[in-house]
Amino acid sequence: MRIGLIGTGRIGSFHAGVLSRHREVGALLVADADAARAVAVADQLGVTAAPSVDEIFAWGVDAVVIASATSAHAELIGRAARAGLPTFCEKPIALDLKGTLGALREVDAAGNALQLGFMRRFDAGYTAARELVRSGGLGRLHTVRAMTSDPAPPPAAYLPLSGGLYRDCLVHDFDMLRWVTGREVVEVYAVGSDAGPAMFREAGDVDTAAAVLTLDDGTLATATATRCNAAGYDVRMELAGELDQVSVGLDDRTPITSTEPKGPPAAERPWPGFLERFAPAYEAELDAFVQLVRGEIANPCDGTEALHALRIAEACELSRRERRPVRLAEIPSS
Repeated sequence: MRIGLIGTGRIGSFHAGVLSRHREVGALLVADADAARAVAVADQLGVTAAPSVDEIFAWGVDAVVIASATSAHAELIGRAARAGLPTFCEKPIALDLKGTLGALREVDAAGNALQLGFMRRFDAGYTAARELVRSGGLGRLHTVRAMTSDPAPPPAAYLPLSGGLYRDCLVHDFDMLRWVTGREVVEVYAVGSDAGPAMFREAGDVDTAAAVLTLDDGTLATATATRCNAAGYDVRMELAGELDQVSVGLDDRTPITSTEPKGPPAAERPWPGFLERFAPAYEAELDAFVQLVRGEIANPCDGTEALHALRIAEACELSRRERRPVRLAEIPSS
């Protein structure tokens, strides 16, 4: 199998390493807007660097992996669709609903596969929680608490391009709410704080956010996020039912300290970032994509799943701006 990878930044380089080692990938071509960066990654891995993205399509590949800047995702998805190529794309499809819906229409018209990079669907902890919820092991689910805390803010130049904390960060938690519970969000109420570094205020973004979400069966959920958690990278989900409650992401590397006299000790090696925390999940999602291209499995996360998560993020952003509850029915879905 020949795979073309577009984008060799941090996540693209990681994906290139995974694909270069995959038993079913016979050839890997990499390209980047910064051609020298693509060459450096290719030389390190012993794969082929293409002079530009055009060669990825012209040289003939069986599938495309998109890990470029977010602003290029929708255009590249459309180009791959018109070329009839199965495509894996890092989230998001686009930073707004218009761009997302346009790209999905191209994919639908072409009839080719598009898998989105929501890696938490391949994490062992989230998978186990999903199985417990779906099997009834927790009883009637009544409360879900989700959180994502980054250890340090991103570069200031990234913020205006990120789409904001709800679309860029909490969108993963919104995807997990749907995927783990099997329910849909019907209403949100969201708030945010820009009391941290000035660059968030300058970008019109927030450094900390919280949302209360009501699911279609009455289950209540909260989702919180911050860019300022120097203790480490902390991603967790707690699910409480009438029979039991469980926690995802609670292990000996969770960056939280108990104040109880007999509580667990602080982590000696707290998670430093998302790549370290979710490395096995990133590898598993790319293995799933290879299987999808080979026709061995159904699509584990198609474009409509990304649209659902984005609509929740859009509702939260609207709620924050207008300081009111927002029904998901207010957010366009087509």
